[in-house]
Amino acid sequence: MDWAAFLKQHNLVHSMSRRGNCHDNAVVESFFNLLKRERIRRRVYRSREDARRDVFDYIEMFYNPKRKHARNGMLSPVDFERQHKI
Repeated sequence: MDWAAFLKQHNLVHSMSRRGNCHDNAVVESFFNLLKRERIRRRVYRSREDARRDVFDYIEMFYNPKRKHARNGMLSPVDFERQHKI
């Protein structure tokens, strides 16, 4: 089954940025840049499962609860949400 058929079968809509507009995905691009720079490029994984666990750990144990973000007034995402009751 191709990707478009899979999406249609599951009532999903494919979301793509506009051609030539890098700002459409700026937040996601920034996150993946940090993930690669701060975690993935500093490690050697023995398996895909090891990589999956490590990325999960980075996001859930560091990035969301502890990593300070300039856009959040130097609060972690968890602290920002808690402060703003999002």
